[in-house]
Amino acid sequence: MQWILASDEKPPEWFLQAIKQYTPTSSGYFAAQLLWQRGIRDASQLTAFVNPKAYQPASPFEFGQEMQLAVERLQRAWKTGEKIAIWGDFDADGITSTAVLWDGLGQFFAQNTQLIYYIPNRLTESHGLNYQGIDNLAKQGCTLIVTCDTGSTNIDEIIYAQQLGLDIIVTDHHTLPPQRPPVTAIINPRYLPSEHQLFHLSGVAVAYKLVEALYQTLPNVPQQSLEDLLDLVAVGLIADLVQLSGDCRYLAQLGIERLQEDFKQPPSLRRRPGVGRLLELCQKSGDRPTDISFGLGPRINAVSRIQGDARFCVELLTSRDPKRVNQLAEVTELANSRRKSLQKEVVEQVKQKLNQMDLSTTSVIVLSDSQWAVGVLGLVAGQVAQETGKPTILLSTETDTETEEDKGTRRQGSQRVAEVPSVVATGIDKEKNSSPTPTLPPSPPPLLARGSARSINSVDLYQLVKNQAHLLHRFGGHPYAAGLSLPVENIPLFTEAINQQLRQTLAGATLTPTIQADLAVSVADLGKELFLELKLLEPCGMGNPVPKLLLQNCWFENAWHRNQQDWQGKKVQYIKTEFDIRDNSTKNPFPGVWWGHYKDELPSGQCDCIAELDYNTFKKRYEIRLIAVRPSEQFARVTQPAIPILDWRNIPTFPLTHSHPLLLKECPTSWDDLRAWLRRSLHNQQPLAIAWSKPERQPPEQIWLTLVGIAKYLSRTNQLVKRVQLLQKLGISNSSLHLGFQALKYLGFTVQRQDLYLQISQDTKTDSTLAEAAIAQFLAAVREEQFQRQYFADVPLSTILAIAIQSNFKQGSFTF
Repeated sequence: MQWILASDEKPPEWFLQAIKQYTPTSSGYFAAQLLWQRGIRDASQLTAFVNPKAYQPASPFEFGQEMQLAVERLQRAWKTGEKIAIWGDFDADGITSTAVLWDGLGQFFAQNTQLIYYIPNRLTESHGLNYQGIDNLAKQGCTLIVTCDTGSTNIDEIIYAQQLGLDIIVTDHHTLPPQRPPVTAIINPRYLPSEHQLFHLSGVAVAYKLVEALYQTLPNVPQQSLEDLLDLVAVGLIADLVQLSGDCRYLAQLGIERLQEDFKQPPSLRRRPGVGRLLELCQKSGDRPTDISFGLGPRINAVSRIQGDARFCVELLTSRDPKRVNQLAEVTELANSRRKSLQKEVVEQVKQKLNQMDLSTTSVIVLSDSQWAVGVLGLVAGQVAQETGKPTILLSTETDTETEEDKGTRRQGSQRVAEVPSVVATGIDKEKNSSPTPTLPPSPPPLLARGSARSINSVDLYQLVKNQAHLLHRFGGHPYAAGLSLPVENIPLFTEAINQQLRQTLAGATLTPTIQADLAVSVADLGKELFLELKLLEPCGMGNPVPKLLLQNCWFENAWHRNQQDWQGKKVQYIKTEFDIRDNSTKNPFPGVWWGHYKDELPSGQCDCIAELDYNTFKKRYEIRLIAVRPSEQFARVTQPAIPILDWRNIPTFPLTHSHPLLLKECPTSWDDLRAWLRRSLHNQQPLAIAWSKPERQPPEQIWLTLVGIAKYLSRTNQLVKRVQLLQKLGISNSSLHLGFQALKYLGFTVQRQDLYLQISQDTKTDSTLAEAAIAQFLAAVREEQFQRQYFADVPLSTILAIAIQSNFKQGSFTF
């Protein structure tokens, strides 16, 4: 495990004084350093970040015509008394999205008569719209479906619903299809520019924006406050791990306040007694984002993982009946206990398989088993990847029904690559079998393995899986996580191919898992004052992770471990070690916990550790949660600075520095692009400043129309153009431009080089069939490029450093 300490660049004095007003009982130095290194570098930005009352949220009508269309259709349904169905999803974001629409639209439509909801069964239906559910809703007399957290890519199902007389409003935040789906309205922040404050909204926040628009349009109808929905919004936002910036952070901040206020009430007076009971069961108080990410979120997700049917979770979140929600909360807690048990069983079985492998010759871990529960494979794969430092793919052949990981296809823009691809030949040569033969019954479809893939922070797992598309049935995801399905018979070839590809990509380098510490502190620094400083950054999440603290030359005392039982005390679920940590800064020890480990795993002598500072609401004490630990002497070898990497992304002016760094202003689209700059920086012995801004994102179709328009203009005027001018105008890579030229060729254009310039002319020879295919190929390349560029726009600096270290650079050559 490679340890990295983030930059200790000192914030200016004015910034320290600005922070001081928020930390009256301490210096505020640690909070200032963290916020400065995370890009909060001016007074107005700081105020809006810390105080939600100073933030100006976006209007729901920022979604433009689509929101107008949605509100108009809901108004018509309200006036004519139509029956509406909410179509949600079974994960925490989908459940809370459904609950927000259930409560929000329930102010306009009578619940259970005019308004109903539908949650697919994870084990039998999977994500997204499906024909059976649509038939069901049509038979119940519904004329309008409002989706939440799903539906953007369900084109066939949308057309089918229309044929049955159902209109559809899609609210979603997942990948968009190439063309606008044929719906009444689609509200999806991915249509907005990537820098827009609504761009990172999760499904529940998009649903909230729809309700907000309806509240603003018909302000005299609702009887309950719109703000009553914010606690549900916070739960879905944080559980879904979206980037908590812009309106996402604002809504999460307000929602956590509402959650805490409600929990302080006696159970009989709570607006959401079900949420309160869940918090009690997981011994949380609702005032921390971790109460959601470690408490509420996993419990809501566990229901569909274990039972399939998670519909009652909406009732759990929205019902005011304390007796009923207590029953539902206990069922949820039992499902979570079962999830932990299944996860523990799969972890043990995976470890047994790993013991039989030579990990030194394995680049990507691919394991399968017919007994593994598919609902927990993503969780286990992530754990294995972090522990081994290798991308991990776990597959189950227990069922051929779609699993959670078909989310990639249904909701996240993944690709269905073949109906039933197979590497096994049929053995029948029709040319040689000329004599009549009986008609054979159709072969049964191959047994499909389905599962989850998780990466370490320096490997683009999505691209690795995508490159094996010819062996897959479905796949999808993003650089850190993917879902896939493939015929069982293809698993050996897939395993060999994906390992070979990663070995070629690394070119002999060794994968090194990386963990970044944000601040170096002593044991004397730990406690309430530091906790309150770090709390300024909450809510933490994607793009603003929980601060990790480095403690050096420390040791452990009074360590002991125990088995943790489930909430009814019936079954051992996991191990927890408790300890006191000491160093030479103070005579007073500080308590801590290490989940999933025995006390014997703690080093006996002096060591360094990385930990998170937490407050234990059950024991009412401040404590650290140990993340990683190792002997002290190892740390010095990996933190000696030589060639710094500076993070100057998204800042208006570059800081003054005597080092004259090498500026990388263009956002890369691949690790190879970035490696080239790292090599150049090392060769020049010059610091590298990653200084790109978030890329502007035009729809690929608009880019194509711009290219055609330029080609027509140049052919008409006989003007010449440089390739670099086209690249800058279109905002695409050279490879995508080449595909664009190919498509222009079939439309009758000729592109010729003249010295440093290009000449584009036009004749009448066209081929519409080939042109259509070439245009589709160009659009696909641009979408893929935009997907990659969006990833690199926000890739953590620790990941970039890990790439620098593993790419055959001298260990310790790069730091920050």
